[in-house]
Amino acid sequence: MKGMLFSVADQPIRVNVPDWYALADHVVSRMERREGFALATLNLDHLVKLREPGAFRDAYAAQDLITADGNPIVWMSRLAGRPVKLIPGSNLIIPLARMASNVGVTVALFGSTEEALAEAKAHMEGELRGLNVVCCIAPPMGFDPAGPEAEAMLKQIEASGAGLCFVALGAPKQEIFAALGRRVTPGLGFASIGAGLDFFAGRQKRAPQWVQRLALEWLWRMALDPKRMTKRYLKCMAILPRQMAQAAALRLSRHKL
Repeated sequence: MKGMLFSVADQPIRVNVPDWYALADHVVSRMERREGFALATLNLDHLVKLREPGAFRDAYAAQDLITADGNPIVWMSRLAGRPVKLIPGSNLIIPLARMASNVGVTVALFGSTEEALAEAKAHMEGELRGLNVVCCIAPPMGFDPAGPEAEAMLKQIEASGAGLCFVALGAPKQEIFAALGRRVTPGLGFASIGAGLDFFAGRQKRAPQWVQRLALEWLWRMALDPKRMTKRYLKCMAILPRQMAQAAALRLSRHKL
């Protein structure tokens, strides 16, 4: 696959879904064959977390498809001469659900709270005629995404007949759960989508479109939750110069070939 290659602690991480057309091609073909997949969305916060060895890094290595979730990832891909389109997790839900509905695949929702999942289910089925959300599971506090309880929940999702599961646990739990799912329920597709279901349920408020167009969604999030998000974004900014330098080096290496 084409895409943008990042190096994190000497481990390659490739954004291998360059645009929406590639996404539809890979996802629909797998759904039609009833083959599973795990889809993650890469952003700067993930690159920070991936610098430390452990379960999150292992889980990312198990992802079949990775999209660019964040403008810095897109900008670095352009700098490297390997451009990819912005495909954030929250924007994935309705398009992926439509793909599933079109090929007769049913859907599961996993994460958040029971109330939020019920509201998200109603919203999604209202938006997409023919979509069938057959399973909604809100795991308890302290849920271990790689433990026996997670395996039991995966089997429950599989028994529901769902072929696509939206995982809304936040990083790193959602990617770890999806990686486990690739082993325990290999016929299921998993899409890690962060707070996307809470947006549908009205439990969280996403930045207005004009803020998103100006690439200032990070500032909106920081204003809503300054204590948590300020620390996160400072860590992201700290790794940005090195990541930009690596992107520039990729471009230079292509010119030397």
